Amino acid sequence: MTVLSALKLVTAARVHVTNPVSIRREKLLKKLSDQLLLVQARQAGRNYIATRLKNVTDMDTGERKTIEVSKKVREWFWMNEAGKYMLQIKYGQNVLSLNSKNATAIEVGSMDELASVLKSLQTAVAEGELDKAIEAASSKVRDSFAK
Repeated sequence: MTVLSALKLVTAARVHVTNPVSIRREKLLKKLSDQLLLVQARQAGRNYIATRLKNVTDMDTGERKTIEVSKKVREWFWMNEAGKYMLQIKYGQNVLSLNSKNATAIEVGSMDELASVLKSLQTAVAEGELDKAIEAASSKVRDSFAK
């Protein structure tokens, strides 16, 4: 009992706040992280294989197991005719508009620049600079379900 008396005991309840803006930011940050890992793997001359955990039931024993399976990561970047890389940021299947003039791509010269642009985009998303574009893309997704 002396150990508990030395501790500060309080009554507390965990509050789960579901802020849709922060959820959308986290989703986009995860996807940007996948793109950055994809670029870094390509720079190193290897393939990037993203994985996720999946629960499966063994048909013979009926036991549930968690296994790791690969998931497909589509590249958001490509090389144009001039030899420069173009990068589009996607939210779901929608391409985000990056400014008021509806620019949808970022042009960079090399893979090194592409990696640094992806890092700076992660910072921009975390600071909320793309919240309006994410909200617009999210409303498009929601509208497609309301048919």
